[in-house]
Amino acid sequence: MSLSVKLRPLVFVFLLLTVWHIAINRQVVHLLPDPLQVAGGFLELIQRGLLFKYVVASLFRVTWGFLLAAVIAIPAGLAIGWHRRLEMALNPFLQILRPISPLAWIPISILWFGVGDVAAIFLIFLASLLPLTITAINAVESIPAVYINAGRNFGLSQAGLVYHVLYPAVIPRLIIGLRITLGIAWLVVVAAEMIAVNSGLGFLIVDARNAGNRYDLVVAGMVSIGLIGLLLDTGMRSLEGIRALRWGYSED
Repeated sequence: MSLSVKLRPLVFVFLLLTVWHIAINRQVVHLLPDPLQVAGGFLELIQRGLLFKYVVASLFRVTWGFLLAAVIAIPAGLAIGWHRRLEMALNPFLQILRPISPLAWIPISILWFGVGDVAAIFLIFLASLLPLTITAINAVESIPAVYINAGRNFGLSQAGLVYHVLYPAVIPRLIIGLRITLGIAWLVVVAAEMIAVNSGLGFLIVDARNAGNRYDLVVAGMVSIGLIGLLLDTGMRSLEGIRALRWGYSED
């Protein structure tokens, strides 16, 4: 990749910041902060130690909620997808739950767990559980029948089919599902922190708004959410390039 291609995102960001700065300062009444004021807000948050504290709090909740969902949803989804009758029995129930927004569970999560980390983790868990389950089911159902039949013709046991056919076939789809679901989890934690906890980036935005309309801190929190979301997505995308997770790879 040439240097000019690598610099294009930076040039675009610079142009966007320039347009933002000009647009704000051409207004008689500044309803929103300009980039320099937001940068000042970032500096203030760093100096007060709040930015690091709130980022860690949000990542802590996302990590636990997301991992708990993955540990339960992926094996369950693979099992449901592998056993056709089980999928037919459970599919109506899954389709009923699917349209329900995770945020609709906020009153129940507060009722069960109170205001705190557990309530937020529970919401992230719910937001991640169903997408990962359905992804795993669809990954199994997308395996071409010829691969399964070939494995059986070679005398592979059930465990052998899972290891040599199921595992390499579903991993690419699971990685994509994990990537998408992690983005959903990051969205939900911000919303949950605006209501169910008193720390994190979501709480920062609401608290800055209530504490004297500090919109420089509000936008700084929004930018932080976007940047961390980008880093999380980049980390998940890097898994797609791992050779051991590709179809047909073997230690030989």
